[in-house]
Amino acid sequence: MYGDAATVRKILTGLGDTWAVVGLSDNRERAAYGVARVLQRFGKRIVPVHPKAETVHGEQGYASLADVPFPVDVVDVFVNGDLAGAVADEAVAKGAAAVWFQLGVVDEAAYARTRAAGLAMVMDRCPAIEIPRLD
Repeated sequence: MYGDAATVRKILTGLGDTWAVVGLSDNRERAAYGVARVLQRFGKRIVPVHPKAETVHGEQGYASLADVPFPVDVVDVFVNGDLAGAVADEAVAKGAAAVWFQLGVVDEAAYARTRAAGLAMVMDRCPAIEIPRLD
């Protein structure tokens, strides 16, 4: 398990409300689209990060994390596992407080690097599943 219940709770409730969702596009068929909507309903500001830089759920998109012109608190990663480690490194460079790898995304080396840099991290979990469990 990559992220205990306390870490999940801390990321969802205590580390800030601006979530960069890497891999989020306006494709309604993709999991990122629905999860981003759940995050918004939970009071989070979502920031779409996708090479197409599309506006999603009313929020301006950016082509990369580096292009986001303001701080982000959590980086939620919806990319192939082979690319996820680089995104985690970008999150560290961006000054995020936490990284969240979605279901099926596991990179143990990235987890170790990110935790060593002082960020909270969860892997292979989904915030849309965890939010209802907070009560």
